[in-house]
Amino acid sequence: MTSRHEYFMHLAMQLALKAKGKTSPNPLVGALVVKNNRIISRGYHKKAGTAHAEIVALNRAKEKAKGATLYVTLEPCCHYGRTAPCVDAIIKSGIKEVIVGMLDPNPRNLGKGIKRLRSHGIEVKVGFLEEQLKKMNEVFIKYIAQGLPFIVVKVAQSLDGKIATYRSDSQWITEERSRGYSHRLRRDFAAIMVGVNTILRDNPRLEGLDSSRQPAKIVVDSQLSTSSAANIFKGNGKVIIATLPTGKGQETESRYLLSKQARILEVREKNGQVNLRDLFKKLAALEITSILVEGGGSLVGSLFDEALVDKVLFFIAPKIIGGRNAVSSVMGKGVARIDEAIKLERISLRRMGEDFLIEGYVRHPCSRA
Repeated sequence: MTSRHEYFMHLAMQLALKAKGKTSPNPLVGALVVKNNRIISRGYHKKAGTAHAEIVALNRAKEKAKGATLYVTLEPCCHYGRTAPCVDAIIKSGIKEVIVGMLDPNPRNLGKGIKRLRSHGIEVKVGFLEEQLKKMNEVFIKYIAQGLPFIVVKVAQSLDGKIATYRSDSQWITEERSRGYSHRLRRDFAAIMVGVNTILRDNPRLEGLDSSRQPAKIVVDSQLSTSSAANIFKGNGKVIIATLPTGKGQETESRYLLSKQARILEVREKNGQVNLRDLFKKLAALEITSILVEGGGSLVGSLFDEALVDKVLFFIAPKIIGGRNAVSSVMGKGVARIDEAIKLERISLRRMGEDFLIEGYVRHPCSRA
């Protein structure tokens, strides 16, 4: 049976989800002001730099907030960031009780917001729909805890694991319904990433369907082979090309032309290639908190080899491509033994027309890096 607190927290969570894909590097947060079991006002955090959910709800409630209960999905902040501390506004409003979904994982605030509220005589209860809220803010939690973006690998492949024929033909393996869903996914991420072979073979634009907000486009290109005329430079969305550093005074014409259209991000080398862990640390420093990796097989394989993948989305078409030289969806080094195979958990399977979508989280018992 759903409790009253869980009922209102669920409504606050639905509010928070209205801003999905728009709040990076901040979390998704929703809030309600409730009095006598009636909702007085609602609020959610729309994007970084704007008012937090609690402030929006309190501003709408005005004097009616006095003596009311505030429901908020995440512990209110007590430190100055882009905005002033929310706890100060809550204390000033006359709210008598605060129901918190989950603690803030940010060490700057963890438990401190609740402590400050209680020190001013406000009753605080914590822990409602906590697991659902943690999943909703899985991107923020990883970003804060590890200083790395949340990495999702998306693959569209044949039943035998191919993403292109031996002649590099790949359009289209999955059907239109799967492709449409894939494009809609992009709006939920701060960036889309591909390897340079995908740029050279398919020349994609890597754009989301929402023209008002485009994710960053990231190309992993150790040798700087991307053409300055590539389609990724068309339309909106900033482009970042991750490459190896050049020696002093070795600026090439290609690098110069690309630097006019993209940010050239120099990354440490590992085995002659871009060091992916170093790359993700640098991208996190740029406040890129989530990345949808769309190929190709070499990049995806390297990400699995380095234990950097958090979640996978495999769209599988009921087609057999075959061929020793056809392009596989996951390459890289791979594992030596079956018992070393990467396992998934929290798996879901859904039908997408004739295709199937397998979604799951990568189990990380220990680092394989």
